[in-house]
Amino acid sequence: MLNKVKISESRLAIVLGLGLFVSVSMFANGPDTLWTLTLGESSEDRGRSVQQTTDGGYIITGYTCSYGAGSYDVYLIKTDSLGDTLWTRTFGGSASDVGYSVQQTTDGGYIIAGITYSYGAGYADVWLIKTDLLGNTLWTRTYGGSDWDEAYSVQQTTDGGYIIAGYTKSYGAGDRDVYLIKTDSLGDTLWTRTYGGSDWDEAYSVQQTTDGGYIIAGITYSYGAGYADVWLIKTDLLGNTLWTRTFGGSSSSDGAYSVQQTTDGGYIIAGFIWKTGDNLRDVYLIKTDAKGNVQWVKTFGGRKDDVGNSVQQTKDGGYLIAGKTNSYGAGYADVWLIKTDLLGNTLWTRTYGGSDWDEAYSVQQTTDGGYIIAGYTKSYGAGDRDVYLVRTSAK
Repeated sequence: MLNKVKISESRLAIVLGLGLFVSVSMFANGPDTLWTLTLGESSEDRGRSVQQTTDGGYIITGYTCSYGAGSYDVYLIKTDSLGDTLWTRTFGGSASDVGYSVQQTTDGGYIIAGITYSYGAGYADVWLIKTDLLGNTLWTRTYGGSDWDEAYSVQQTTDGGYIIAGYTKSYGAGDRDVYLIKTDSLGDTLWTRTYGGSDWDEAYSVQQTTDGGYIIAGITYSYGAGYADVWLIKTDLLGNTLWTRTFGGSSSSDGAYSVQQTTDGGYIIAGFIWKTGDNLRDVYLIKTDAKGNVQWVKTFGGRKDDVGNSVQQTKDGGYLIAGKTNSYGAGYADVWLIKTDLLGNTLWTRTYGGSDWDEAYSVQQTTDGGYIIAGYTKSYGAGDRDVYLVRTSAK
């Protein structure tokens, strides 16, 4: 079941009267909401990744407990440019299967990465699914050993294959190690790499860089100054480590959920940093040069828990961060969108959501300069949590 609301800020009072609203930000010059979409039924459904497609619509992956064959199934949703659903697909077996990352491929189809408990060699395996442009399965692959292995990020590489990042408990040196898998265009493994120490290390984001290598961001408990630190790893095209960097405080747990190479050859990283003396987090934004040296650091948040889950450089050279805020907005937690200039200074923020819990996991600037946001909502929709899609104007 889906629910769709088209709304602009000029009609905010009308929408409030109907009991649906998008809360106003702390700044006056942010974008208008063009429409919102919820998908799901009585159980839990979440959107984890969104991308605008070449036809102007959107592809979303996540997981669903409302539909499919198992406890959770990978959920793939295709919409048109106005958020109207064109088709949905589920993938999975009798156990739990989750999609964390999706990208349109050069043939017009889609690649999805996540985790499967239904298939593979171990307790859980990395799962890669390739579909055609209508979401029909072309092939699937599992990667991992006898223990627990999971993927959070996938990207098609310039050679037509795929790079996948997550973590492995089956291989490596520690409790969990960063797991990097390079495949050909059919998903056959070309090489794998693990990175980590004796403790717990995970990757949440990977991107191919302009030199043909890869940049990986996540969290490390093995290295750094604090209990856990943001971990940035730069590799060559074969996954050999060129350098690593850690960022964080001396007495806190800090982590990164998203990384992107910037137009100057450096990197922008988003995640969280624990507030000093408090069991709560702030959004953490780090800009580095091409060698991973810090150029500047910004934090965003209030008196409660705030996290950045996704970051993208925008057409004006600044940055857009999406995540969740417990400090601001209308409910227990709201989707939080933060726009900065190229130095990380706040230009505007927006919150989206109702009286319950709402969060964004993925954001992308659209071809018209606006934004598409994917996550979940407990405030609206039909179930415990529904996939939540928010489309905004450029300003």
